[in-house]
Amino acid sequence: MSLPTHAETPVAIAIHGGAGTIERGRLSDEQEASIRSALTAAARAGHQVLAEGGSSLDAVTVAVRLLEDAPEFNAGRGAVLTFDGTVELDASIMDGASLAAGAVAGMTGVRHPIEAARRVMSESPHVMLVGSGADAFARAQGLEFKDPDWFITEFRLQQLRAVQARQQSATQLSEDWFSTVGAVALDAEGNLAAATSTGGMTNKRWGRVGDSPIIGAGTYADNRSCAVSATGHGEYFIRHAVAHEICARVRLTGVTLADAADAVVNQVLREAGGDGGVIAVDPAGNISMPFNTPGMYRASIDVDGHLRVAIYGDDD
Repeated sequence: MSLPTHAETPVAIAIHGGAGTIERGRLSDEQEASIRSALTAAARAGHQVLAEGGSSLDAVTVAVRLLEDAPEFNAGRGAVLTFDGTVELDASIMDGASLAAGAVAGMTGVRHPIEAARRVMSESPHVMLVGSGADAFARAQGLEFKDPDWFITEFRLQQLRAVQARQQSATQLSEDWFSTVGAVALDAEGNLAAATSTGGMTNKRWGRVGDSPIIGAGTYADNRSCAVSATGHGEYFIRHAVAHEICARVRLTGVTLADAADAVVNQVLREAGGDGGVIAVDPAGNISMPFNTPGMYRASIDVDGHLRVAIYGDDD
């Protein structure tokens, strides 16, 4: 399916809703349809911004906001629950033109963490705010907050109970579903941007924070190379600075985006034992979405306006 673009200059967007053990038969027809619909809506909304001449920062913000409101994904409403049955939200955003970035971690009530991250980038001298400080900053910025119960779904309650029943030790953090959300985009001015948002890991404790709000690990954008948003077992993505590593390989070695992303996801991460995937776009509008798990929720609209929505590893 092709969508119109605003100008001859290329624009492109890719989004993800998480990677993991996503295999045919694990989702009902209704669940799969709902997920595909949400991915389509987010990709189209972000692309509309680009097609109308809007910025890549606005496009990724719009796309991620929609995914944060979709209870099918682990971000905003529908986020996974901590050991104590609460929600702690993380997000980050980066501008490839200026390398400006903003991030928040451990937020407890803001409806759209990606908006909080963007305000940190644009309205503060800082890059990352956490916990009660991030909440206070977001309130001062007039961002929308919701009561705790608004974020919690029955599915996540059941998921937490199942994980806690399986785990004998609080140091065990096994999980087969890394349903972070994210978006990357190229706008008509040639600027790249990336954004990522998550509820983290089911049953997390002690203020655990993964890669999603960490610039260079879960999110990175640089007009000289690419924009990347990651999803996976955050500890591995942090150790290997995955998002920055992909961009650095493109910028410093001259390899293609596809080759750089594939090498990091399917060689570096796989050899280290890290599960997950990334979405990435370069200044020419090339899109790459590799993952080393059975599936990854993903969608993209390329420079020709072609929409693609996929879930499973064999959707290609």
